[in-house]
Amino acid sequence: MTFDRRSLLTIPLVAGVAPAAFARTGAQLGGGQSRETDLPIWPPAERFALWPGIPQGAPNPLPTPHPTMPRYPDGYRDFQMRGVVRPEVGVFRAARPDGRAVLIVPGGGYAITSLRNEGIDVARALNAFGISAFVLSYRLPGEGWADRADVPLADAQRAMRLIRANARTYGIRADKLGVLGFSAGGHLAGSLTVLPDFNVYRPVDAADRHSARPAWAGLMYAVSNMDPGRSHGGSRANLLGPDPLPTVQARYAIDRQLRPGAPPLFLVHAEDDTTVPVANSVDTLAAARRAGIPAEAHFLQRGGHGFGTRLSPRSPGSLWPQLFDRWMGELVSP
Repeated sequence: MTFDRRSLLTIPLVAGVAPAAFARTGAQLGGGQSRETDLPIWPPAERFALWPGIPQGAPNPLPTPHPTMPRYPDGYRDFQMRGVVRPEVGVFRAARPDGRAVLIVPGGGYAITSLRNEGIDVARALNAFGISAFVLSYRLPGEGWADRADVPLADAQRAMRLIRANARTYGIRADKLGVLGFSAGGHLAGSLTVLPDFNVYRPVDAADRHSARPAWAGLMYAVSNMDPGRSHGGSRANLLGPDPLPTVQARYAIDRQLRPGAPPLFLVHAEDDTTVPVANSVDTLAAARRAGIPAEAHFLQRGGHGFGTRLSPRSPGSLWPQLFDRWMGELVSP
């Protein structure tokens, strides 16, 4: 079974009603499907805001938060956001935590964030392996923010620093905190990997003394660069705008920014992905090899784009969470 966001039917929520009023949790059905009533709650019960008040560089007027629940052809319903004004992180604790943790960065072409399909569902899958998960709801660059291309990276850096500053509270080890991103969220995870110390915001508090560098990075069907004709067009347009500076375009070319000493990489991509071509991950793998960066790559014959954890159990690609868990286990000490 393949998935592609272009085939979704988007159903806006009723104006003035809190998103959580439409959502309740439930178990997944076989074959990656879910009952329409079994929708996840966002925001989750445990969460934290990234910034005190409205973040720096806010537009006037502010974006309008706009959640939607798009319906997939098989009946599954995602929970997506745009118009994020106050970015936040949802906390999903493992029942038996082993100290490992991952900041999950949902995708959506830098136009929306797929908070259920590439966030909440992924967090729950990783929780089963003892991995604590943190789902990032970040600002979107095309909604009027100053320094648009740097806004998502600022949110990702700040999230990593706040999680590390409160590692004891969350029962995790600061040195076992990685990142896992999907599609455009994979590009943002890659940006965090190669630019953890790039100055994209003024320090706010003591948490900003912590490192934003991930211990490892999982890049799922990720956009790797911002080149015309090579990148995902929508992600490029939304991140950089209509007339980007060459220096900004080069800054966010993940495959060319990889340097020796960067965190290890875990790559997954389907060869029949018509949204973000598999060449994006092939280029990232080649760059990692040139730089001597440890990398594990899984190229699927079928899977399409945007599958999250929803590939059919008959598909080899459905095993990627187990592979990711075991790969992480090889990287970290007990």
